Amino acid sequence: MLNRESPVKGIIKSLGLVFGDIGTSPIYTITVVFLLTKPTEANVIGVLSLIAWTLTILVTVEYAWLAMSLGKKGEGGTIVLREILAPMLKKGRQVSFVTLLSFIGISLLIGDGVITPAISILSAVEGALLIPGLEKMSQEALIIIAGIIAILLFTFQRKGTEKVAWTFGPVMIIWFLSLSVSGLISILHAPYVIKAINPYYAAKFLLDNGISGFFILSEVFLCATGGEALYADMGHLGRKPMVRAWYFVFFALLINYFGQGAFLIEHPHAKSTLFEMIFHQAPLLYTPFLALSILATVIASQAMISGMFSIVYQSITTHIMPMFKIEFTSTELRSQIYIGLVNWFLLIAVLIVMYEFRESHRLAGAYGLAVTGTMTLTGIMMTWIFYMRGKNSLAFISLLITFVDVVYLLSNSYKIPHGGYWSIVIGTIPLLVIMIYTRGQKRLYKKLKAIPLEEFMERYNLAYRTKNKLKGTALFFLKDPKEIPPFMVRSMFINGILYEDNMLVTIIKRDDPFGVTGFFREDMGNGLRIFEIQAGYMELPDVEEVLKEAGIDENTIFYGLEDIVTGNIIWKIFSIIKRLNPTFVQFYKLPSHKLHGVMTRVEI
Repeated sequence: MLNRESPVKGIIKSLGLVFGDIGTSPIYTITVVFLLTKPTEANVIGVLSLIAWTLTILVTVEYAWLAMSLGKKGEGGTIVLREILAPMLKKGRQVSFVTLLSFIGISLLIGDGVITPAISILSAVEGALLIPGLEKMSQEALIIIAGIIAILLFTFQRKGTEKVAWTFGPVMIIWFLSLSVSGLISILHAPYVIKAINPYYAAKFLLDNGISGFFILSEVFLCATGGEALYADMGHLGRKPMVRAWYFVFFALLINYFGQGAFLIEHPHAKSTLFEMIFHQAPLLYTPFLALSILATVIASQAMISGMFSIVYQSITTHIMPMFKIEFTSTELRSQIYIGLVNWFLLIAVLIVMYEFRESHRLAGAYGLAVTGTMTLTGIMMTWIFYMRGKNSLAFISLLITFVDVVYLLSNSYKIPHGGYWSIVIGTIPLLVIMIYTRGQKRLYKKLKAIPLEEFMERYNLAYRTKNKLKGTALFFLKDPKEIPPFMVRSMFINGILYEDNMLVTIIKRDDPFGVTGFFREDMGNGLRIFEIQAGYMELPDVEEVLKEAGIDENTIFYGLEDIVTGNIIWKIFSIIKRLNPTFVQFYKLPSHKLHGVMTRVEI
């Protein structure tokens, strides 16, 4: 379907759905960098050179070239890297290590996802201070306005964005063109800033500034935040349109950053560089530009929220996270989903962060740590995959990129006491949920003491020959037909509920992302059949529809429920997580009038 779409449409969609975050970075990057160093000509040229090469190395090379060459059916992201790498590894410890890396990567993205809308919306709203008559607006008023915008944005999520998503691309085109034109005008006044393209000036700046220059890297890195979205969102639009769109975005950003540098050299006392540059160039167009910037930050935040939903959705379908309730907000777009718990968690966290930091430049002190962590993990996994595939040249390049990621990660470490701990705290919450849930599920599965198939078949054959049977078909959902869960034994042999036709239904996740098939396997015995549903690891199959297409008309659906008894605080949390989230049958929306839950008491 993506191939049939015109290249121009694909690029426009990419601009609206992927590049909002990195596209709004010019609002605050230069301003924040020069809070740490004086805007002398040498420093400005050095910083511009660092920005140019940061965008080139970390976004163009790491993501647009290397990462986006790794995918499964066009899908990308941390989970995809794990799915590619894990089957290549033989040792259990290596697989566990890769799995842990993917868990951390997912959690860091969520931690970073909270700060993105907070800093983007707040920094744009602060631009109102340059409008005549609004100069004395209090910071509290700005925070309230930014908070209201955030609340409206998150409240709107449940209705879906399909109806307005088509406007995102054109708005972002106007935004990037505005950045380009304003940057070009400033460059014409100081064309010598173009020499910053030479990496010599980046190296000279770092050498001249020593340890302070190293820490300034953490603020320079803000220009690349959102670059990781290229790979994470690759499955929504495809690689080609996103890479083509990136070239346009790259040059628009570069021109604007160079323009801001030229303006700052001439106006070294500027506090909000982008907005003051626009106000200086065209005072009459400033208010429309401010409105455009707020709209662009809302679009950037929308892209982040959709990305968070996608990450959690992938985590649910790959059994990394609990089965949170998912709602599909579009019949056309697979990516249009809504997860209420995630939505309200993000909103509360965004409002807390806005209130805590109060000003966008202080928020920048917390921003970037999680992204550099994500990029470093991506670099490690990419290098490993290229090495395992025997692509040594790509593995070497990827290793060098990972080294650059580590340098940026270390420079961002100074942000931890200055607010960076917030992204760690926020990211720790999903990481703990993932760790407790995955460990708890393994422990629970062991404690349930599944019965070997041979032992079950002996008891089943005897019961089927000697006991009265109910007419119709009963379905039993289970993980593996070779290991029979206790609820089947309880319902069939202890409670004596035996149907003429008993069908074991399993849902198997495939290695590829998409596609759903259902088929009967060889009968296990009289009145005992197996029906297998195979689904891509990013699919949420319509189980009821698959069963109907196979001609299955069940009378009853049996499923297991666990009453977890424990004195351990960790497993108590696991028990609460299980209770608060939908059961297997609720998650797959099976017909409630046919459901029959069988409770098993489990001590862990």
